[in-house]
Amino acid sequence: MSRVNCAGERGAALVIGLIMLVLITLMLITALNLGTTNYRAMTNMQFRAEAISAANKAIEQVISTPFTAAPAAETINVDIDNDTDTDYQVDVAVPQCISAAPASSADPSSLSLPTSMTVSSTWNTVWDIDATATDTASTGTRARVRAGVRVLMPEADKDVVCP
Repeated sequence: MSRVNCAGERGAALVIGLIMLVLITLMLITALNLGTTNYRAMTNMQFRAEAISAANKAIEQVISTPFTAAPAAETINVDIDNDTDTDYQVDVAVPQCISAAPASSADPSSLSLPTSMTVSSTWNTVWDIDATATDTASTGTRARVRAGVRVLMPEADKDVVCP
């Protein structure tokens, strides 16, 4: 029987094992980074959606008031999650009258209007409302929302606020 000399192969398994361990570690670190990046992207999308929702809520609040009587800028605090803490501060710019046109026909809702607001004396006015929401948690989230609103106004009021 002859004996084969394996002296040159000592430690090769250890080196190959260490190389495989390094490769597996690099794959795990890459997978962790990809997962973290996706989480950050989803969090940013959620913050942006919340800011847009806060701006829309502030615009709805402005629209529900008689804002055409005296258009003015205002700051509205919005609590998205109803925990009594302000989550977003929304700055609503002065509503701008974009256009005005005589109302051509009465809407069904016009039946309940006073007689002074007949079809001939009413105007369809179009308003631009611009709102910018900024979070109060200092995450840097900002969103700007613009909305257009049509308001039926008597001619005397239209002449004052919508030249």
